[in-house]
Amino acid sequence: MKKYNPEIVFENDLFVAVNKPSGLLSIPDREQTQTSLKDILLEKYGAIFTVHRLDRDTSGIIIFAKTEAAHKFFSQLFEGREIEKYYMGLVHGIPTPKKGTIDAPIAEHGVQKGFYIVHQRGKPSVTDYEVIEENKTFSLVQFQLHTGRTHQIRVHCKNMGHPLACDELYGDGKPVLLSSIKKKYKLSKHDEEERPMLNRLALHSYRLKFTDADGKIIDLKAELPKDIRALLQQLKKN
Repeated sequence: MKKYNPEIVFENDLFVAVNKPSGLLSIPDREQTQTSLKDILLEKYGAIFTVHRLDRDTSGIIIFAKTEAAHKFFSQLFEGREIEKYYMGLVHGIPTPKKGTIDAPIAEHGVQKGFYIVHQRGKPSVTDYEVIEENKTFSLVQFQLHTGRTHQIRVHCKNMGHPLACDELYGDGKPVLLSSIKKKYKLSKHDEEERPMLNRLALHSYRLKFTDADGKIIDLKAELPKDIRALLQQLKKN
């Protein structure tokens, strides 16, 4: 089993903010088949409370409360949409316009459980987006979530015709290979097959900003993971 050692971005007596690696569950699933980030933190702190969650394959900043009072405070912040939530994602192609707001209600699919669609019977869902870097194959896009629906960014990206890279549910799920970007790509003689540059959902929770109980502004950031940074470097070269 893969051993995770998540990086702590910030902590005080009330909460801990962690840079969650891709592939790690935020909280235990029903089957309890694998260790979650919450399990790791429970071991470290003894008591920890879930405030929000990230999809297993999404990396980046997630907050856990250390006390019941802090849990209540953060739950109210999230419910009242008083936390600014920013993500970075790599999408296929170049969205047009390059900056805008997607206001499209999201509902769970009637038959396919765990799959979400844009549908008028859905809950209001609002995402701001802005293209930060572009390349003919992929664009790096910043998203700001104004609502917190399950799979919101993934569903909205699919709906605008630019799904997230390596999204198995809402895109083609194919890994990103260097040979698909680099014109004169040659497989090294040590490798029998090409190793993907990116083989997981290209979505990262990179910034959370809020005012704490003492009125102090807390602005937390987690830089893009190595795999996404390496891919962006390659895209710049080609």
